[in-house]
Amino acid sequence: MELTQQHFIALLPLLLASATLVTVMLAIAWRRSHGLSFVLSAIGLTAALLSIPMARESGVAGVTSLLLLDDFAYFHSALILVSTLACMTLAHAYLGEKPGADGFPGNREELYLLLTLSATGGMVLVSAQHLAALFVGLELLSVPVYGLVAYAFFSRRSLEAGIKYMVLSAAGSAFLLFGMALLYAESGTLAFTGIGASLATHLPSPLVQTGVVMMLIGLAFKLSLVPFHLWTPDVYEGAPAPVSAFLATASKVAVFAVLLRLYLMSPATGDGWLTNALTVIAIASILGGNLLALNQSNLKRLLGYSSIAHFGYLLVALIASNGFAVEAVGVYLVTYVLTSLGAFGVVTLMSSPYNGRDADALYEYRGLFWRRPYLTAVLTVMMLSLAGIPLTAGFIGKFYIITTGVESRLWWLLGALIIGSAIGLYYYLRVMVTLYLVEPGIRRHDAPQDWSQRAGGIMLMAIVILALFLGVYPQPLLELAQQAGFAAL
Repeated sequence: MELTQQHFIALLPLLLASATLVTVMLAIAWRRSHGLSFVLSAIGLTAALLSIPMARESGVAGVTSLLLLDDFAYFHSALILVSTLACMTLAHAYLGEKPGADGFPGNREELYLLLTLSATGGMVLVSAQHLAALFVGLELLSVPVYGLVAYAFFSRRSLEAGIKYMVLSAAGSAFLLFGMALLYAESGTLAFTGIGASLATHLPSPLVQTGVVMMLIGLAFKLSLVPFHLWTPDVYEGAPAPVSAFLATASKVAVFAVLLRLYLMSPATGDGWLTNALTVIAIASILGGNLLALNQSNLKRLLGYSSIAHFGYLLVALIASNGFAVEAVGVYLVTYVLTSLGAFGVVTLMSSPYNGRDADALYEYRGLFWRRPYLTAVLTVMMLSLAGIPLTAGFIGKFYIITTGVESRLWWLLGALIIGSAIGLYYYLRVMVTLYLVEPGIRRHDAPQDWSQRAGGIMLMAIVILALFLGVYPQPLLELAQQAGFAAL
């Protein structure tokens, strides 16, 4: 297939992200500068984000047999880029302006390089229409995260989290690759549509079922779905707060988007066995994630278990697979990303890396309202949004998921969703109550007042305004999600 100018225009966001990678790498080799690396990375990813409307107008969908650059891919690429830019802003505040005792005691520039590299992998992943592109994108997304999780090398928790994530992620990738090999052995093709067409002619063989299950294990690990979730709380707690935010948002958006595309473009359900397996995983994730979060006294671990439940909710739309499902997933992912960035952003601005650990213990947030009312307001709205309370963005996302389940008559899943939401309401409210408690003699923890925190603070205020705006007037988000459909090839 000969690439034309229109193909390159369609690839522009991915090309700009790749060019940013090379530029930041050369800048670090030329002269180490924390501010320069941040500015170059932010400019490059912003340019990639702004180029998406032009790329959509190119009229090109398939670029070679590997990538499908449709509205679905562009929508989720934009979500990944926005999440990464927000995490970079938080990371700049987190690492501080000065090295040594006044900031991060080590090299800081490579963090932006790793974030950009991982975001580029996510963009490849959401555009994949071929198992080879899926694997390349997934590894490009995951491998930089090993370094990001262990970036606070002076902290035992961070190093432990990095090693755990690396070993378990490698095991998940091995399952995924072996499953791909089994599917290829049966179908003779690696293209999503080709696999679907080949397997639609007969009932799934044991080889196909084994291959699909192994691929599901690999992707479920990346999404931390039950029972492949055991790494989640330790990695969220040990990783630096901006990296935890990236793991919870951009990384999971990319993996869920490719799972949705694979499931809809090459269904190997046969007699519905895959749907039954996903239903069990969804119910276990919803109930397990919420129950495990009940007694958590660490905010990052609580958010980690909460993310397990939220991706269990998303499986409801995946299993429904009706015409409304893609739109519902798009709406829910936007609201979830927005809320998670706000919650992890508060933890980031409360933390300093040279303290040896992040400010993630709940007792450190007691009475925060009386010292940092704006940060308290942000975290309060984020907790309400995660709980799905009306007039917040989270309510709109959960309403769409429930609507999709009702249309497809998934009553067991809807029952689990309602029970899980009721359980979740308890621990979200517990966090909120903690923020307003005043007790004599309690240990007080406060956010630093460095100038470098201001960009992160402004971003958090923008997030809380957007979360409330979308909760009251969601029409712009709904219109965007309606356009994020698959290309008809």
